[in-house]
Amino acid sequence: MALAIVVLLAAIAIWRLRSGAFHWAEFARAFRGLDAFWLTLSIVLIMATYYGRALRWEVMLRPVKPGASITRILSATIIGFTAIVLLGRAGELVRPYLISTKERVPFTSQVAAWVLERIYDLLMVLAIFGFALARVPWAKLPLRHGLALLFQTGGWVVGVVAAICIVLLIAFGRYSHVARRLVAWGIRILPERLHHRVTRLSDAFLDGMQSTSKTTYIVLICVYTVLEWALILGCYYCMFRAFPATARFNLAEVSIFLGVVAFGSILQIPGVGGGVQVAAVLALTEIFGLSVEPATGMALLIWAVSFLTVVPFGLGLAVHEGVHWGRFRHLPEEAQL
Repeated sequence: MALAIVVLLAAIAIWRLRSGAFHWAEFARAFRGLDAFWLTLSIVLIMATYYGRALRWEVMLRPVKPGASITRILSATIIGFTAIVLLGRAGELVRPYLISTKERVPFTSQVAAWVLERIYDLLMVLAIFGFALARVPWAKLPLRHGLALLFQTGGWVVGVVAAICIVLLIAFGRYSHVARRLVAWGIRILPERLHHRVTRLSDAFLDGMQSTSKTTYIVLICVYTVLEWALILGCYYCMFRAFPATARFNLAEVSIFLGVVAFGSILQIPGVGGGVQVAAVLALTEIFGLSVEPATGMALLIWAVSFLTVVPFGLGLAVHEGVHWGRFRHLPEEAQL
């Protein structure tokens, strides 16, 4: 059912752009000759990214829990990403919640680790999109207004967002004591009964940010982040090789595609919207000249490999560990602050 909804949404988005018919027979033919070897390899690589994420999270966890178990973090990571597929945005909290429970650390500290992860990933996305901006002659492409506006402003957005991310990392790492003093000053206006709770939550959050205060931790996190995105790029390359319509794409072209899709999925494209599927279809049709039907097929393949392949593993681990999915819809009060 979910797959049918995604197909329909992608088709409607392209129909809005092209004002033409969507040929379902051509869409089905695009999957003929799908290479099983390259498809299997893409699944192996995308599964390896979860181990890479667990390694990175373990480094971010060290200030509050030295010697944390990689196995437990990996299990929580796989279940957490499965929760995102099954529960939507509400599932974002599952991974930090499970890690905090398994490792017996404050939940707020793991929310901080999640924020750090997002910042490092965003910096990588900006770097890859910067590569795409440098390699593609945007001015010579007959881009529609929405995409043209996106790419014309892309350079400024990359610079501003990257600067903000770097400032945040420096602030969290070097000036956490200032933040603690500001919190202590600010809570004076709160009722007395809330002072202790707010102080405890803010201290836990800032403790979770302490991995940015040591050069060794920063280097390790950066290495694991680069490794993570190298695996993602490898996964995309294998998917492109597996799909007949894109089998000719080289690594540089796949890198350009990944940069555009990763960046486009963050921003809402004027008149079209956002989302990985829509960004992928637009990149394949507008930049690489594919017709709508195979481009939509490739977008759906990316969605299936990137999101759905983890679900059987996550469900299996959840059953093995006795996880009850219902409780994730109503996390404890502490997990919602």
